[in-house]
Amino acid sequence: MNTETRGRLVTGDGVRLLVREHGDRAHPTVVCLHGYPDHSSLWDGVVAALADRFHVVTYDVRGTGGSDKPRGRAAYRLDRLERDFAAVLDAVSPTEPVHLLAHDWGSVQGWHFVTGQRLRDRIATFSSISGPCLDHVGYFVRSRLRPDAAALAELGRQLGKSWYVFFFQLPLLPELFWRSGAGTALLAALERSGDGSATPPGQRSPADYLNGLQLYRANIPRRLSGPQQRGVDLPVQVIAPTNDLFVSVPMQTDIRRWASNLTVRTVRGGHWLPRSQPELVARLAAEHIDATG
Repeated sequence: MNTETRGRLVTGDGVRLLVREHGDRAHPTVVCLHGYPDHSSLWDGVVAALADRFHVVTYDVRGTGGSDKPRGRAAYRLDRLERDFAAVLDAVSPTEPVHLLAHDWGSVQGWHFVTGQRLRDRIATFSSISGPCLDHVGYFVRSRLRPDAAALAELGRQLGKSWYVFFFQLPLLPELFWRSGAGTALLAALERSGDGSATPPGQRSPADYLNGLQLYRANIPRRLSGPQQRGVDLPVQVIAPTNDLFVSVPMQTDIRRWASNLTVRTVRGGHWLPRSQPELVARLAAEHIDATG
């Protein structure tokens, strides 16, 4: 059994991406896609639990970790990230569909991939943690804007969780927030509150915090102001932590009108579930793959 880790640079859309492969390439491929402000080390515990059965692939999204860090807002649009993902698939699984396991902005990307036309045939299953489709979010907000106390309360709870999304749209202040150290201190406190512990020092660099701001600026305003009907037929699993400080359970799971083959797993835990409970995430991902393929 070959469970060694192999790293290489793959070029996607003119950007070099640091890709790591774990386990035997003869096994089914699982691609793990991280969010903000993390890089691929978020998945270390999950990889350890999956690599004996699967060919597990992780990579640092553009702007993070060991991958190139393009400048400018347009470089972080979802269509550019989709080209990166396609390049990774060409390198690690050129002929067989992969199983996608994603978190936070990795899940936002994943929803874009599986609801679009370009890559949906190259993805066998999708497991999403704490990251909704931005178009679905637009409809979620609109569906709660009605004279109904329960709907408005649900929307209010999510808007309260999303304070940082609005803050990140401002010029300069978010950058100062991270550079001053105030942002990292607040994030560590939020991680301890939701997940029981904070990410170890040194696992994130200043670039991880700063470059990822462009994800919010390049994608959220245009998607929420003009959402599209984006559906998916392949097997989708949503793993929704009940103590997520940023994404409510309803915003993740009220999507059956768009996902015709949907499994919802509500679990106890915080936003950074892949780091705080990697064995649980690995088990749920493997069960979903086994049940659907």
